[in-house]
Amino acid sequence: MATEVDIKQLLEAGAHFGHQTSRWHPKMAQYIHSKRGGSHIIDLVKTVDRMETALSFLQEVASKDKQILFVGTKRQAQDIVKKLAEDTNQPYVVNRWLGGMLTNWNTIGAQIKHLVDLETKMASGELAAKFNKLEVQRFQEEIDQMNVLYGGIKELNAKPGAVVVFDVVNDANAVKEAKKLGLPIVAIVDTNADPTDITYPIPMNDDAIKALQLFADYVEKAVNAGKAKATKPTDKTDAAPAPKAEKAAEPAQPTEAK
Repeated sequence: MATEVDIKQLLEAGAHFGHQTSRWHPKMAQYIHSKRGGSHIIDLVKTVDRMETALSFLQEVASKDKQILFVGTKRQAQDIVKKLAEDTNQPYVVNRWLGGMLTNWNTIGAQIKHLVDLETKMASGELAAKFNKLEVQRFQEEIDQMNVLYGGIKELNAKPGAVVVFDVVNDANAVKEAKKLGLPIVAIVDTNADPTDITYPIPMNDDAIKALQLFADYVEKAVNAGKAKATKPTDKTDAAPAPKAEKAAEPAQPTEAK
């Protein structure tokens, strides 16, 4: 069942507040309802429609057991995005988008392999057995620094099923790389952004923490619903129709004497 979005919750979260009219992007005109106090007001009816479409898509991706990469490096979104990703067991980027995270996976993958290798050796005591305390401490610092950059994508496949971006202006490079690879993009698009490259644009406030959290909550429900659908066992009674009963043999007709 598709996730239904409550327009009242969006209103209470301030999802309808756009940027100042002087900072708007003309291609967002179709999603703008009006102006108030020098700022644009987003049409929440269209927000509900676009969000429900995007949530249905994410549910479908999750039902096929494909990964969804969550991206939110702006301060307001970092904790929200990280918790969402961890609660749904999906990869994420919340500190800094490194060039090539999607388009140069060979290099990024090598860095992740090095990180995992160091963590394994640290946990097993192999590093402590070979090096002195100072050197082991340096290895731990390297692990910590690499986890800041790569910790959220250690389990990322080369091509996820979708990329969800919480601010397309702040994380423009993530959008560019996803588009280059032809990956579907679900993104919050405020009135100052260009929705052209977004597969599933969701017009709404990308600064209000309550709005970001509400969107994350809806996404979590959709992803979990999709995952539940993927793991639901098939009912054998519904797997195939019952065999039709065979027709009873018709009695033989008496043969007339010639």
